[in-house]
Amino acid sequence: MRYTEARLSKLGASLMDDMDKDTVDWQPNFDGSLQEPVVLPTKFPNLLVNGGSGIAVGMATNVPTYNLGEICNGILAILDNKDISDDELFGIIPGPDFPTGAVIMGRAGAYKAHTTGRGSIIIRAKTHMEKFHDHDAIVVDEIPYQVNKAQMIIKIAELIKDKRIEGISEIRDESSKEGLRIVVELKRDAIADVVLNHLFQYTEMQTNFPVNMMALNRGRPMLFNIRGVLDAFIDFRCEVIRRRTIFDLNKARARAHTLLGLSVAVGNLDEVIELIKSSPNPDAARDALVSRGWRASDIESYIQLIDDPNTEYKDGMFYMSEDQARAILELQLHRLTGLERDKIHEDLTELGALIKDLLDILGSHERIVQIIRDETASVRDNWSSPRRTEISDAEIDIDIEDLIAREDMVVTVSNTGYIKRVALDTYRAQKRGGKGRNAMTTKDDDYVVQVFVANTHTPLLFFSSKGLCYKLKTYKLPEAAAAAKGRPLVNLLPLENGETITAILPVPEEEVERVRASGKEHFLMFATASGTVRRNRMSDFDQIRANGKIAMKLDDGDSLISVLPCNEDQDVFLATYRGRCIRFPVDEIRVFAGRNSTGVRGMNLGADDRIIGMAMLNHGESDAAVRAAYIKQSRAARRAATGVDEEASDEDEEATSLVLTDDQMAQMAANEQFILTISENGFGKRTSAYEYRTTHRGGNGFANIKLGGKNTAVAGSFPVENGHDVMMVTDGGKIIRTPVDDVRIAGRATAGVTL
Repeated sequence: MRYTEARLSKLGASLMDDMDKDTVDWQPNFDGSLQEPVVLPTKFPNLLVNGGSGIAVGMATNVPTYNLGEICNGILAILDNKDISDDELFGIIPGPDFPTGAVIMGRAGAYKAHTTGRGSIIIRAKTHMEKFHDHDAIVVDEIPYQVNKAQMIIKIAELIKDKRIEGISEIRDESSKEGLRIVVELKRDAIADVVLNHLFQYTEMQTNFPVNMMALNRGRPMLFNIRGVLDAFIDFRCEVIRRRTIFDLNKARARAHTLLGLSVAVGNLDEVIELIKSSPNPDAARDALVSRGWRASDIESYIQLIDDPNTEYKDGMFYMSEDQARAILELQLHRLTGLERDKIHEDLTELGALIKDLLDILGSHERIVQIIRDETASVRDNWSSPRRTEISDAEIDIDIEDLIAREDMVVTVSNTGYIKRVALDTYRAQKRGGKGRNAMTTKDDDYVVQVFVANTHTPLLFFSSKGLCYKLKTYKLPEAAAAAKGRPLVNLLPLENGETITAILPVPEEEVERVRASGKEHFLMFATASGTVRRNRMSDFDQIRANGKIAMKLDDGDSLISVLPCNEDQDVFLATYRGRCIRFPVDEIRVFAGRNSTGVRGMNLGADDRIIGMAMLNHGESDAAVRAAYIKQSRAARRAATGVDEEASDEDEEATSLVLTDDQMAQMAANEQFILTISENGFGKRTSAYEYRTTHRGGNGFANIKLGGKNTAVAGSFPVENGHDVMMVTDGGKIIRTPVDDVRIAGRATAGVTL
């Protein structure tokens, strides 16, 4: 046989209820051998509950499945309030409900489909995390509608093999009769959220369902929204109920018509029997019954109750129709008993009440609406089930950043403009005096000029020699091996001929948000090699065009060496190549409104000197005696604890008789910062920032480190904290990572020790 037979469920069988009552039109089937209904007289909108898709000439349709209970509630809401708004209806029918469950991401797509009939609905697999020994696993509980589970697993395996998705050690299907279960085991170092975002991005664990509610309405194609479908369905149900009622009315009247004839015959039994006996044949008997009137005053009430238009009753006389006469002739003798006569009268009474009720239905739209309401509520109460598909308020806007793991990277920049990033974990901490490891392969005439740590999601501001600012996220930098060279910045930024990057500033977004939440303004401090400084608002650099933005005007021969975030509770610390430094309050530098200016003098420099570093320090203790007392007492405390005398210069031995209390010492220690100064030959020291007095901008400064002998010039000078590591890179590209705590504390104007 051509078609496979199937047993319908009770709900499926209900689609054909009343189909035998002329409720719908019929048409020949494909070969003309049978008649089939044009539509089914369903009591619920199957188009929405089961959905559908198809392609025709010049048009297509794709309708998602909705929850039966919600659809029924929507119909009832419209019946109760025909002026219900789309938003109110959307609150009842919030979106599709797919048989496979899963999660609809965001309500915008479902709302657009609800109101316009078109839209795109994003569906995600439903997942949860489980712990397997020392690693995590992503467990898929439900998959999007119309997704083939086996093909999805094969696709994931291919992506793992091609290394387009990393961090997965195994995938297996543990589905059973209890339900779907796909286990994606992760490697120990994998970040579950990143792997999951990759799965959503590259596999059918996330799909789009394009809604197009095109349907035929009385043979004409129309684009419907949800309200339109429900309104059309209500109109359809009104027609079905009207046609069903007419069918039942005609059937009841036909039966009542026959019973009236039988009742008349029983009431005139002797005459009827005599007439039949005297007739030569059945046709003659039928004609004789029809040709005369019969007494029927005893059933006049039934005649009026039934109100049969085919019944002829005049002046107490009843005139039979041929159908009634034929029924009398076919009457069996046992029907002539008194009990049967009473049964005929009871049937006439019931049929009369039924006909009256059916006529009332046909004459009252409210009765029809109430029937629709009752039948819809019955369908909901008997067949509805809880929603399977969860609707998340989170709108999906997958950014490339969602696919990038948040991890700290060491960014290395060479003098000739090569840049790369390497995972911080690549560099293990070494003791002071260690040999280090290669951080970058450089040419003979190239060397590393900047190393810093930034998260992959941290924005980086690139300041160029021409005073322009560019912006990139850390993850957009090339990731390479520890000893690799990296890529030229000119390949990443639209630099002009002769333009180089002179300063790179990480701007952690969480830090910016923290400062903004505090109500304080955030600023950027610029410092050039010639000692010029300038302060601008951080917000001036929120929006950076792809081709850059003017940051600062530079004098000929000058270069931008550092840009740092700052606030007015801090001091600016400038360090020079020849071992000098200066410290002055940030608020001594006015905020520049424009960016096309050179700034003001921060420090006077010697003829062969230049600024090599800038840092921001907490605003220090202004009383010199208090600072000197703290330095003296803390140095004595360390000597007592370690038995080692710290190196001190003559400048450190400022005489003071002041003795600080324990509380004063604790408060000073809590606010203490240390400055690490490193020479080009690898000597270094830590010095308390209290030894760096606060002066005014534009001065000549004071000694930062003792130079001479092997100490010829300063390579860097910046604040450090206990518990942190310092990373040092040689001109040849070798890098060493050393704990800050291992670097000896010494006086400001001392030479330090080998690092």
